[in-house]
Amino acid sequence: MIANLQLSDSINPADAVIFEVETFVKSNKPANGEYRHMILDAPSHVLNCQPGQFFHLLCPTSERHQPFLRRPMSIYGFFPEKNELHFLYKIAGKGTAALSELGTGDHLNVVGPLGHGYSIRDDWRNLLLVARGVGLATMAPLAQEAQRLGRKLTAICSARSENVLMSVDHFRALGADVITVTDEQGTSSVENMRRIIEEHVAAGKVDTMYTCGSNRLLRLLQEIGAAHGIPGEIALEQQMACGIGMCHCCVRPFRRDGAIVHERVCREGPVFDMQEAMGW
Repeated sequence: MIANLQLSDSINPADAVIFEVETFVKSNKPANGEYRHMILDAPSHVLNCQPGQFFHLLCPTSERHQPFLRRPMSIYGFFPEKNELHFLYKIAGKGTAALSELGTGDHLNVVGPLGHGYSIRDDWRNLLLVARGVGLATMAPLAQEAQRLGRKLTAICSARSENVLMSVDHFRALGADVITVTDEQGTSSVENMRRIIEEHVAAGKVDTMYTCGSNRLLRLLQEIGAAHGIPGEIALEQQMACGIGMCHCCVRPFRRDGAIVHERVCREGPVFDMQEAMGW
């Protein structure tokens, strides 16, 4: 059963309609030692998505797990031609633990697509993606869009160790120049990442920068962006209840026009101008 929710002011600039649908699990397997990759069979009309958007998942309940609220989850991939919706997640609590127990053929109720996603302006020809851990999953659809538009993409992928690096092969398959840095190898420090990014800026390889979730990376990219006049966008993570802007649970402060404004991550975001975002 499909329920359409028409909103008076758009959540998704491309489509003012969001959907609640019953999907079916096609697979739900470990992606590496820490993360899982879930593929849902979803009707193609709900897959008119933007990179950076998310869905609100109704986690199943059982004797072991009884999550109360839906869980917001960034889109890892959307493929209308295959009726597939992909998510990459880490078991971090009751909700994701319940999701991990879903098997092939099980039902999963989802609401979406939700939020305001990443943008790629016509004059942004050289894109730099910088993210760590599961934050890289949020940027996978952005890499696909960059390939579709014929943009040059560099992806700096950070993680604790090589065995939990995310999306590296996926980015390379999309033609990206991939640079990996890890805590284990001692290459993921702010100082080293600053050096790498500054070298790319000096070589004229950065027109804009994108990131997700990390406070440390946000501050680094804000400093580099301000110093060189390079714009950027960040997808923010936040606890949510309704996911459609009604409960105001996910409000965060932003700097804009010399003042502090407060906006909802689920509705005005989750993607925001990088220089407007405030650290936490």
